[in-house]
Amino acid sequence: MRIGIRGHDLKVNSFEKLVEEIHNKGFKCTQLALKKAITEFNVDVGAMTPGMALYMKEVFQKNQVDVAVLGCYLNLATPDYKALVKNRNTYISHIRFASLLGCGIVGTETGAVNTEYKFEKENHSQTSLDIFVENLKYVVEAAEKLGVIVGIEPVYKHIVYDIERAYQVLQTINSPNLQIIFDPVNVLSVDNYKEQDDIINGAFELLGDDIVTIHAKDFVVEGNEIKAVPSGQGHLNNELLLTHIKKSKPFIHVLLENTQPDNCVQTREYMEKLYSDIQI
Repeated sequence: MRIGIRGHDLKVNSFEKLVEEIHNKGFKCTQLALKKAITEFNVDVGAMTPGMALYMKEVFQKNQVDVAVLGCYLNLATPDYKALVKNRNTYISHIRFASLLGCGIVGTETGAVNTEYKFEKENHSQTSLDIFVENLKYVVEAAEKLGVIVGIEPVYKHIVYDIERAYQVLQTINSPNLQIIFDPVNVLSVDNYKEQDDIINGAFELLGDDIVTIHAKDFVVEGNEIKAVPSGQGHLNNELLLTHIKKSKPFIHVLLENTQPDNCVQTREYMEKLYSDIQI
């Protein structure tokens, strides 16, 4: 596997120093959320020119770091039509930018039917799914034209909240440019976390061919909530996850989440050792 880290988790203010730090800490790739990771220059939509993309590509190549995912986590089901149009256009700008940056995937979660982008029961309805799919189609069409993959990430609190629903979206849109970012913790809740092995196995069985990136973190249960923690510090069956990766996804990008600058190397080393010890 090619293990990486979200750029903004390293908390480095200079873009060039950030990319150097990713390399120096032993990571092969990154998930780049422009506005979270870069503060020294303008990264608004209007600033995302080919010149900027090719400059950034040069810096990443110099440091031997892949841009695994360009993050664009905006709500594609908001009831605010003006905001929805802006969000869709921002996705298209990111897809265009990714095509020049040398990044194959623009990543997103799957929205909520409110302007606050928060959980409500209606998120899990068929009506909500229909709204999300209709707007996602618009974005995927742009990805098809520019040769970029849109990676959707199922999250329990959002509209695509489980593996079966993710499969339904893939089948409905039916595009080679729509695939899955799989984060097993994000589809867990206090009601289903004890079935995590079945969920992980089911994801690779049902979605396996379309899983293109892994988000890696762990979890603990606090009260009525699942709390995310760095890999190896919770209850996730990381050995099972990595066994599937080793069997069926050689060289896939695996991006650590919920780490800090002072524990990300330790977390990477834990995952790499566990991976190397697995016999298949």
